[in-house]
Amino acid sequence: MDNVVDEKKVNQVVDSRKADDSSAGDPPAGDPPADDGPGFELPLLLFAGFRTLIDRLHAELARQGHPDARPAHGFAMQAIGVRGASASDVGRRLGVSKQAAGKTIDRLIALGYAQRTDDPADARRKLVRLTPHGIDALTRSAEIFDELHAEWAERLGARRLHAMEDDLRAVVPPDVFRLDAAGWLGGS
Repeated sequence: MDNVVDEKKVNQVVDSRKADDSSAGDPPAGDPPADDGPGFELPLLLFAGFRTLIDRLHAELARQGHPDARPAHGFAMQAIGVRGASASDVGRRLGVSKQAAGKTIDRLIALGYAQRTDDPADARRKLVRLTPHGIDALTRSAEIFDELHAEWAERLGARRLHAMEDDLRAVVPPDVFRLDAAGWLGGS
């Protein structure tokens, strides 16, 4: 695969500096042992875990009748929500421009996941609402995530998985469940 990073080349500048530092000795007695890996490995492992779950989710969604659903679509459908939202609201929730949100919404409409409707509170405004097909995709996603969680619990052990989740909750800010990952990764 050409989109896989060679671990020997990741952050090679930092690694080469560490290799040149011959003054580093063993930690003093009583200190905790040194980390197993370099600091930049943690976000890569977290991202790889996220990517593994999302890729497995989408493979199963495709098998269950949603072959065109993409990760960005899931974030956008969450941003639309059960009450619907304007394109501006979707853009703000995703951390992208109204135009970028509009393109994603257009794609969701073309795939049958959403539709535009009149806003009953403001005749000048259009709302985007999820269709039954969109709601089905989100419902199936939740069920698949539960199955994936159970698989991880079986593989790692339920206690270790729950401890990892608790540890992540301890270091992640309270507004953890943000939908703007696509906009953040894209630099918007």
